[in-house]
Amino acid sequence: MTPAGTRWIGTSWKMTKSLAEARRYATTLTAAARPGRWPGLQPFVIPPATALTTVRDALPPSAGVLLGAQNAHWADDGAWTGEVSVPQVADAGARLVEIGHSERREHFGDTDDVVRRKVQAVLRHGLDPLLCVGEPAAVRAAGGSVEHVLDQARAALAGAADPGQVLVAYEPVWAIGEHGTPARPDDVADVVAALAAELGPRVRGVLYGGSVDRANMHELLAVDHVSGLFIGRAAWDVDAFIQILDGAVAAGPTSATS
Repeated sequence: MTPAGTRWIGTSWKMTKSLAEARRYATTLTAAARPGRWPGLQPFVIPPATALTTVRDALPPSAGVLLGAQNAHWADDGAWTGEVSVPQVADAGARLVEIGHSERREHFGDTDDVVRRKVQAVLRHGLDPLLCVGEPAAVRAAGGSVEHVLDQARAALAGAADPGQVLVAYEPVWAIGEHGTPARPDDVADVVAALAAELGPRVRGVLYGGSVDRANMHELLAVDHVSGLFIGRAAWDVDAFIQILDGAVAAGPTSATS
């Protein structure tokens, strides 16, 4: 169990990296993760499914870095061509499962009901869901960010008897990706505060993701109720990720409250 007050700092590689590139990344990260280097942090990496076992083998438990999967089906097995199940990603070494990313919602039909089923499957098998929520630009412009994100979170956690293992990542759609607009702290504060007030101790924490890099990470970590950062392309280079981890240590323990 990760201690209370821990900052979660992680990255999803999306559809990038060969097996050789994944191995080099994990090997370099393992070498950097000497005991005591990142106190108060829980680093995590989420490679593509093809690289899960490669990263697992190059990233031993002693490194203190959690391994995640970018997606998993709600069924334990069956005729679901092209999908992977929660037991399969767990068998490959994953402890986190990313659920509900906006790209999955937009392009692959992950409705609120699908997201809910996946969250329940991850919890059923004792893994930690990383639930992504976030509003598109049009909703933000109309002033509906808070209610949109709360609706997504409520739908995803409906019927979850014990969601205490869930991490929530607030990733506004307008801020993510190569052409996203970096969010300012005041763009984030109201939504994160609303998530913390709504979910309280029912979840492990609220992370922020969306055009995060070394230039803006400290001001985002300083936002009340932000328990960590979920980073994309700015952490795809392992040396950059290590620098981000070092910088997060300098920021001190999270003051996020539930």
